[in-house]
Amino acid sequence: MNVFLLLPNNVFCRSYQCESKSNVNLIFNSFLILVLSLTFFDFANAQDKKQKEKISDAFVEMESGELVLRFFDAITGNSVADGNVEIQTMGEFTTDFEGRILFIPTEENAVLRIRFSHPKYITSQFDIEIMAGALFFNRFSVSPKMPLGSLRVVIDWSDKPSDLDAHFVKVNNYHISYRNKKVSEDGIAKLDRDDTDGFGPETITTKNIDKNSVYYFYVTDFTNLHNSNSVQLSKSKCNVKIYGRDNELLNVLKVPENIAGDYWHVFKIINDGIIIINEIKNIEMN
Repeated sequence: MNVFLLLPNNVFCRSYQCESKSNVNLIFNSFLILVLSLTFFDFANAQDKKQKEKISDAFVEMESGELVLRFFDAITGNSVADGNVEIQTMGEFTTDFEGRILFIPTEENAVLRIRFSHPKYITSQFDIEIMAGALFFNRFSVSPKMPLGSLRVVIDWSDKPSDLDAHFVKVNNYHISYRNKKVSEDGIAKLDRDDTDGFGPETITTKNIDKNSVYYFYVTDFTNLHNSNSVQLSKSKCNVKIYGRDNELLNVLKVPENIAGDYWHVFKIINDGIIIINEIKNIEMN
């Protein structure tokens, strides 16, 4: 089959035999550089935005003594405005256009229960930890409401390591992750959002769970992969939220601390039941 291409500067090719290969190579290399530059620009902008938010939160804490909580959409990564946030013993707050609430802690060290609600999102309850008057972690992703029967897993973490990868496996069927399949062949399971510049969220959703199948979910530290002595995953402040059933937050798990390894085995699903593993190892989960 003959293929004709019309390129800039009137360079014509037939069956990929170009009359001016040097021009074609120049055009291709220029195009590749442009694509890579735009990709890096987007990556740098996203990373810069997150770092600016982190610095801004620190300045607010220093200047006013207020602590900042931020809430993000687990699918898009965008800030969630107009969310209702109830903090145990402290009252109710509404997130601003940056998805923030600000509050003054009444104790230097405390674990407080948070309840987040919004008409478009699954109502979620989880704990925040205040240590020496500062928040241990202040960025939380919340899930948009889902069709009944769906399962969604969301991970958030700190700025380091920059690249953690979520893996959701249906044994003898599919393996969803950025470096495997992003969508299962039947379209049931999908990597909704990948994050490579720290903080998250990274999110995987399946439309249903087969009661006759076995599933497992784990997290890898891609930044330090195959470094069995690395403790960066255990220092990442990573947390996993599991959403399912009738639009409920089923569980919140925190990464075990001070353990070397680059694989966090989080949970299995057997006979439609979630079995918590919560161990860091140096081998993939299977």
